[in-house]
Amino acid sequence: MSTKAEYAISLHDQGYNCAQAVACTFCKEFGVDETEMFKIAEGFGLGMGMMEMCGALSGMMMVIGLANSVGDLNKGMPTKGSTYKQVKEYVKKFQEKNGSYLCRELKGVETGKVLCSCPQCIMDAVALTEEYLKEHQAEK
Repeated sequence: MSTKAEYAISLHDQGYNCAQAVACTFCKEFGVDETEMFKIAEGFGLGMGMMEMCGALSGMMMVIGLANSVGDLNKGMPTKGSTYKQVKEYVKKFQEKNGSYLCRELKGVETGKVLCSCPQCIMDAVALTEEYLKEHQAEK
């Protein structure tokens, strides 16, 4: 059996964008249809189509939202604030490792210096997502 990182890379190799590769890797854990997630995540590739926030991180953020959100404002305490806090924490971990969270900087568009390849961004985002899920499943 392959690891989640290997699975995400295989999706990327098939043509999934970075956001789709990460988000779709975690569909089974949440009972989310992979085709639906593929559609949802499509606009988040290539740094949200504008070389802004790394697509792999956008996929990670989607999974953190799936894991943390109460899913209904009438059902318990709102989780929006805690989700934002957790997303920020994990994006910061990625930035500390790779020097940026922006697609254009990671790809070296302006500097010519690539900080992190797409496959490595995907692997790092998957690893951080796994870390998040492991840490936060223990809390629930």
